[in-house]
Amino acid sequence: MKTTELIKNIENGSLDAVFTKLYGKDAAAQKPRYIRTIKNFEENYGVDRDVSLFSVPGRSEISGNHTDHNHGCVLAAAINLDIIAVAAKNDDGLVRLRSEGYTEDKMTVAECKEPVTDHYFKSRALIAGMVQGFVNYGHKSGGFDAFTTNNVHKGSGLSSSAAFEVMVGNIINHFYNDGSVDNAEVARIAQFSENVYFGKPCGLMDQTACAVGGFVAIDFADPKAPVIEPLGFDMSAAGYSLCITNTGGNHADLNDDYASVPAEMKAVAAHFGKVALREVSKEEIIAAIPTLRKTVGDRAILRALHFENENARVAVQKKALEDGDLDTFFEVMKASGNSSYKYLQNVFTVKNVREQGLSLALCLTDDALTGKGGAFRVHGGGFAGTIQAFVPHAEVEGYRKVMDAAFGEGSCVVMSIRPEGAIKVY
Repeated sequence: MKTTELIKNIENGSLDAVFTKLYGKDAAAQKPRYIRTIKNFEENYGVDRDVSLFSVPGRSEISGNHTDHNHGCVLAAAINLDIIAVAAKNDDGLVRLRSEGYTEDKMTVAECKEPVTDHYFKSRALIAGMVQGFVNYGHKSGGFDAFTTNNVHKGSGLSSSAAFEVMVGNIINHFYNDGSVDNAEVARIAQFSENVYFGKPCGLMDQTACAVGGFVAIDFADPKAPVIEPLGFDMSAAGYSLCITNTGGNHADLNDDYASVPAEMKAVAAHFGKVALREVSKEEIIAAIPTLRKTVGDRAILRALHFENENARVAVQKKALEDGDLDTFFEVMKASGNSSYKYLQNVFTVKNVREQGLSLALCLTDDALTGKGGAFRVHGGGFAGTIQAFVPHAEVEGYRKVMDAAFGEGSCVVMSIRPEGAIKVY
């Protein structure tokens, strides 16, 4: 559809139904956002071109804190913050993509055939990896022009980079494969792009949650072929909003903290001659504690036991969602947070004990929600950054005021679980 006609359709309400499905009560606010993105596309790539609209959500890790890197289980969910794109297919063998607030990435399809180490950790590497990844996985690929707008804020722990990768794959899927490539396959290609072209050895949780949508359980027992199970539960209809609070912590010196978690877990696994903890039972770990205390230390043992118990918690929460049993779901989510705080120990860094924003946020949330329902825990990798809470709709405004007062206006973002993953909107 031509860009001018598409703007008219948005203005006259033709896309209201899909906006409501994707964004819920925030649907009306999306109209000017989509129109702005179309006009930005026109300014960069021409007026009245035939274009399509695409959307890919961010994600929240619901349970399974620091388990995927040891072949464990996770529970994640897509959220109603997303990256959107206006894109047009081209026949000149070029990929041109510009994101709002950033300069354009431009390359030929031929330039995407091999990773370039000088491009590590740059957006062009993610794009090139997706273009070639479709070919490597046996699908078609080609050139396009696109302009994107992203409200999955960078550094929020909601997987803005994974959403971006999946968006590129979403465009290629529909332009060159008629949308026939399963979204779980798009996620695997996105992981390839990030691992091989971007230079980051990430897992598959983020890409899968963004691509598939809704609640999704993922079992990484075989990391090359994880078992992915979508779970059709409507948390908003059950009366709860997902609130993510950014405590504003400094991530600058946390690489060692993050790296220590998988390293210590794998050190315990190595004691048993295994690569990952998924191959070791809790009973084996407990029996070996006297020796492990001498070889890997107490914290590594605690983190290993967190892993074992967290895997079991994910299974219980998955069944609770399938059964519509929110009481059990929330009880186990709180237990996950408690374990992360005490045993995994990723709520603050020992390098700077004066800064404990996550601890403070969890304390305030505990106080605000006691006796009112819901659940809360650290979000994502931890040590700094964000916490998450499922808050009863009636308590959301009061909760947000408490968190914004402590951490700054706009620190607490209220969102919902989005049922759709990567889609072509129009």
